[in-house]
Amino acid sequence: MEHTERPRQADRPIPELLRQLAGDTATLVRQELQLARSETVQRLKQFQPAAIAGGAAAILALGAFGALTATLIALLSEAMAVWVAALIVTVVYAVAAWVAVSRARSVIADAASPVPEQTVESVRRDVDAVRAGVQRGR
Repeated sequence: MEHTERPRQADRPIPELLRQLAGDTATLVRQELQLARSETVQRLKQFQPAAIAGGAAAILALGAFGALTATLIALLSEAMAVWVAALIVTVVYAVAAWVAVSRARSVIADAASPVPEQTVESVRRDVDAVRAGVQRGR
């Protein structure tokens, strides 16, 4: 008959093993979250040049919008006083901005919550199950 050695954990009480399991699980989750964070940071760094180019484009577009505004005012001032032309352009822009904000608010109000509710609930159930298992083992 061959004699095999029993693992060290075989002599430990179940509550102690469950506590160790809970601790090891927590450590694993922390490590996975750290890995996910590192991967996310790396991927975001890849987007940095695009973000810089987008910012530059936005600044140039703002300059073009200013030039368009000046052109519209100059065009209208051929038929009326400059201050009236500027007021008309300002009112048109204000109405356009109000419409855009109203649409954005409507879309945001209709959108679902950005929180991943199913994942949050699943994690909550997992945590509750581990806690219940640890408490039963005490």
